[in-house]
Amino acid sequence: MTSATEPLTVTVVIGSNRHGRFGPVVADWLLEHVERREGLTPEVVDVAALDLPTSFARTAEAAAALADVTPKLARADAFVVLTPEYNHSYPAGLKNLIDWHYEEWRAKPVALVSYGGMAGGLRAAEHLRQVFAELHAVTVRDTVSFHNAGAAFDDSGRLKDPTAPDAAAKTMLDQLEWWGRALREAKERRPYAA
Repeated sequence: MTSATEPLTVTVVIGSNRHGRFGPVVADWLLEHVERREGLTPEVVDVAALDLPTSFARTAEAAAALADVTPKLARADAFVVLTPEYNHSYPAGLKNLIDWHYEEWRAKPVALVSYGGMAGGLRAAEHLRQVFAELHAVTVRDTVSFHNAGAAFDDSGRLKDPTAPDAAAKTMLDQLEWWGRALREAKERRPYAA
């Protein structure tokens, strides 16, 4: 049994693998917030670093690709998924990572951080809520979204005006930590049956 005060392992998933992607800039900003919280221990899964096949065939190549990422997802108490919006939804590489796993997401909270143009990636975030509900994960209500993300950060990757995003991140991480602790405690008392 874990201690009620033991930090939660929060796996931050960088969901884009496109050339020239903006995700690492947003991830660096978010990781600063996660690292400052005593109750959270971050770990990163970057879709761009994975070579998961899309066939879902259990080949030697698939097993090698899963060997590193599956344990990271399994040991997570909670997740923050960062997603851009491509064609009004989230990237194929992120969907592929999600679909290769099931039990690793189950009965765990997921916070969503989106970025993009005028819509700030919010349509992608809403699509992810449906997917994670099917996997028996719990998405937290509040999100962080960056509208016109490229213009929100300076050339060094720092937010030009961090006031609203920092407040949104605090609210989102407060909810994620509450759900992470509540679900971890609940699963220790009674295993989740799906």
